[in-house]
Amino acid sequence: MANPKYHRVMLKLSGEALAGNKQNPIDADVLDYYAQEIERVLEHNVEMAVVLGGGNIWRGNQSIARGMDDAQSHYMGMLATIINALALQDALERRGVFTRAMTAIKMDEVAETYIRRRATRHLEKGRVIILAAGTGNPYFSTDSAAALRAAEVHAEVILMAKHGVDGVYTADPRQDPTATRFDHITYMDALSRGLAVMDSTALTFCLDNDIPIIVFDSMKAGNIERIVLGEYVGTLISKHDSRSAIV
Repeated sequence: MANPKYHRVMLKLSGEALAGNKQNPIDADVLDYYAQEIERVLEHNVEMAVVLGGGNIWRGNQSIARGMDDAQSHYMGMLATIINALALQDALERRGVFTRAMTAIKMDEVAETYIRRRATRHLEKGRVIILAAGTGNPYFSTDSAAALRAAEVHAEVILMAKHGVDGVYTADPRQDPTATRFDHITYMDALSRGLAVMDSTALTFCLDNDIPIIVFDSMKAGNIERIVLGEYVGTLISKHDSRSAIV
């Protein structure tokens, strides 16, 4: 068994990714796919935390644009992430993976309330922790939650899963055929270029706390395992120029 480069990772999955290409908010086949991908990583004795978005169930920005109160819409989005977390937990446990779902808002009958030391202990025991409800505060995205929790549990890297995009590009490759992919880019370059990696609050937090981010195509089987084992996959975002950039 190969030695992993990373021993504790934060995986950020978008809610939209769970829907796949079907009409249902949660595609059972996609859930099983992600559960299998996570299971492969655990075979290398890697500790994993997961933060899920909720956009497959609730699109808060659209509701705010129609006049809904901002905070109300954000809380509804938090509840959507809890639904996704329970779905992923079920998919993992059906494969025999030990998990703990933890929420940033109190919901004792459904999941544990997030406590940093307890979350770290779950990781040490080899359990996948699925962190839901964002930071527990409105106005902060699940990208920000992934960055914050990564710092709190001392994750070595954030794996930013993208659906159908294999890294960070100079422009949206689905709209601009001339767009080229970065092999590596610094936080400051990503911020100054306004690249759609994650929201600026989360990216600035990663800069301040020197948490590297790897943006990759989550639907290419084995990608998470390859990253954990040290292969160059997708785009690395970090403070130092550790890879040559492709522009």
